[in-house]
Amino acid sequence: MPSRHTTSARHRADGRAHTLLTDARLTAAHHLSSTTRRTGAAVASSGLAVSLLAAPALADDEVRTTAVDVSALTASARAIVEAAPVVASPAEASWTFENPAATAVTPPPPPPPVVEEEPEPDAAASRSRSAEPEAPAAEPAPAAVGAPAPASANGSAIVEIASSLVGIPYVWGGTTPSGFDCSGFTSYVYAQVGIALPRTSGDQRYAGVEVPRDQAQPGDLIWSPGHISIYAGGNLQVDAPTPGKSIQIREIWQSNPKFIRVG
Repeated sequence: MPSRHTTSARHRADGRAHTLLTDARLTAAHHLSSTTRRTGAAVASSGLAVSLLAAPALADDEVRTTAVDVSALTASARAIVEAAPVVASPAEASWTFENPAATAVTPPPPPPPVVEEEPEPDAAASRSRSAEPEAPAAEPAPAAVGAPAPASANGSAIVEIASSLVGIPYVWGGTTPSGFDCSGFTSYVYAQVGIALPRTSGDQRYAGVEVPRDQAQPGDLIWSPGHISIYAGGNLQVDAPTPGKSIQIREIWQSNPKFIRVG
């Protein structure tokens, strides 16, 4: 049978386990040592006293540290703090608050209402009133319709008819014995003798012939702006005056009337 050649494997010597954390620790130690050396050099060059403590040699996997005295670096800051005023506060502090007292003012009650006493009625007057009852107020007597024609009319039929309508109330637009206005009254009276007149006073102004006042006769028309009546002779006229009044015989009050004769 052929012979076999056997090679034995080599093994590393036992040592510490090497992990990622080990690499990180060694890297941090290296940077810290370098930073410490640079800091000591910078402080020495600035004239400050630096005391470096040499550390014994350590293994490669141990952290090298260098002690730096930084008390001189903080001397100026410490001097500022010491010079600052010290504010002391007691261990136990207390405070108070004064609440002003409020006083409620109650207004006085209103005075009681004054009740006036009714005067006592006179006994004698009371007996007289109870013994004699009051009579009802008398109603005004209705105005009498009709009046005799004035003597100055000399028997004029127009004046006699107009006088018989005295007392009928004025009614705006009225043309019957239930109520007349001025032109409705004259139209109604003339119609009773067979003479037709226009409806309005303005038209009746031109229904006949104007005559002078000294030649006027009873029964002629008397016209003035906005009004018309019947001449009753002398200084009298018969007319329906204004609302609230009735047909009446009265004096001529117009300042410059026109006398119209209708034939």
